[in-house]
Amino acid sequence: MQSILTAKRIAVVGLGLSGLATVRFLLAQGIKPVLMDTRKQPAGLEQIPVEKVDGIYLGELDANRLAQMELIIVSPGLSVKHPALRFARLQGAKIIGDVELFAHFNHKPVLAITGSNGKSTVTMLTTAMLQQSGIKAVAAGNIGLPVLEAINHSDAEVFVLELSSFQLETTDSLAVVASVNLNISADHLDRYNTIAEYAAAKQRIHRHSQLAIYNADDRMTQPAQSQAGLALSLKPNTSGYGIVQHQQAPWLLVEGEPLLPVAEMSLFGEHNQFNALAAAALALAAGASRAALAATLRTFSGLAHRCELVTELNGVRWVNDSKGTNIGATLAALAGLRPGIRGKLILIAGGDAKGADVQELQSVLQQDVDQLITLGQDGPAIAALKADSVQVKTLQQAVSVAASMAKAGDMVLLSPACASLDMFKSYVDRGEQFARAVKELK
Repeated sequence: MQSILTAKRIAVVGLGLSGLATVRFLLAQGIKPVLMDTRKQPAGLEQIPVEKVDGIYLGELDANRLAQMELIIVSPGLSVKHPALRFARLQGAKIIGDVELFAHFNHKPVLAITGSNGKSTVTMLTTAMLQQSGIKAVAAGNIGLPVLEAINHSDAEVFVLELSSFQLETTDSLAVVASVNLNISADHLDRYNTIAEYAAAKQRIHRHSQLAIYNADDRMTQPAQSQAGLALSLKPNTSGYGIVQHQQAPWLLVEGEPLLPVAEMSLFGEHNQFNALAAAALALAAGASRAALAATLRTFSGLAHRCELVTELNGVRWVNDSKGTNIGATLAALAGLRPGIRGKLILIAGGDAKGADVQELQSVLQQDVDQLITLGQDGPAIAALKADSVQVKTLQQAVSVAASMAKAGDMVLLSPACASLDMFKSYVDRGEQFARAVKELK
């Protein structure tokens, strides 16, 4: 498998977090790669010794130079449809991503997670379940730790990888113990021509999986019929995973047996009940114990910026779901949280919809949202979907307006249904600004 690096001319294109990790990995293998990036000054490039690489080229990609390469390792942020990369491929260059390179060198069990929404929660929850079972699990991939840095964790027993559609596009041979495709909703349609093309990229996660886990209520997540599949659903089903009435209360059903009451989970919302089932199925496939699953679910309170309770002030709950960067994420948050709200649901939404059709929000905004506040590039389009919406220019204004409307028993939810880069450095920056503004309320 390691013969992939016998190529004489190797380039790393895109020098972000994963790209720089790829460079360091190649240098450790005695490879002198060519480095390229469309940016003039990529952060962190100064950490790479110039004399150890075969040239650094910044700015517009040189198609002719790329065409001279035998192997191109491209970062997920750069589309393989880029004209320079397409030209290089036509000239015979092989194009892969860092996950594919990881697949050629890794010899340890892998669990893999994708989906439009919930990936990070399921990744970290699965990792925690394995660790609670005494298994040394390392979470990596799209969640932050590049896979080619994770592979250096010699004591790791299982790798738990969060994989985006961008990463899966350039991954062909990743063998996994179990994989899950949580859901598919309109996202990244500024990069994909259709949602079917986007879904096909996600489906690549199941290609070499011993157990393909999917969402029984979302046909676009289902694996090929020839694979061993496990269906998950919150509705009654025969898969052995779901929600069941037990001892006069709803319980998580795992492998056909009640695991624990839903009320004992630290995570809240129906979407997180589904995430818990997915994590349980993955963790069990890698050797976790049922006792560890239950113990983890009682203590795991979720990740920052993902339906995170900022505070409860004067009976009003303020929830930060800044990671809701697409329509599906916001729909999931609304569906999961609405049943537990006694009063009004006030939603703050808007930003860059990334080419998605915001009309998909309309019925839910009409049925489940009592007051809508919008901001950002596509805020006006979202505001048009609900009467009496309030449009503001800043997140601080949105918090102030929401505070003037909210009463005890209400929830104010930041779940933008949009990316953040039209107004913020990142979804993290957006979530932190929201939390600060809430905490400054008197």
